[in-house]
Amino acid sequence: MKKYGVKIEAWAPFGEGRNGLFENETLVNIGKKYNKSAAQVILRWLIQRGIIIACKSTHKERMEQNFNVFNFTLTDEDMAEIKKLDSAESLFFNHQDPSMVEWFDKIVVERRENEDCRKDKKSW
Repeated sequence: MKKYGVKIEAWAPFGEGRNGLFENETLVNIGKKYNKSAAQVILRWLIQRGIIIACKSTHKERMEQNFNVFNFTLTDEDMAEIKKLDSAESLFFNHQDPSMVEWFDKIVVERRENEDCRKDKKSW
């Protein structure tokens, strides 16, 4: 990916909070060291790995917390502890399952076709 300038993006960096992510003991304990939330630790971990993050919130206080991740740095030990949490499985769907990939591709194609139709209708 580096060779071609491709960047990884975490389009759901919090995994919708699945599996008790925000209460995870490792993340909470690391957060306490820096006076940060588990969510802030997650974002900082991704940033330090060079991953682009796209997080969404409709709550002003959470938006502010999401921006407040540039005034601390996780240690190598913190990074290693967080890495241990990786189960190597998507919380959303199996990216290796050919039928799932085909289903997702079908949705993308349908959305593109629908978007093209809307563009034509908007032509005055």
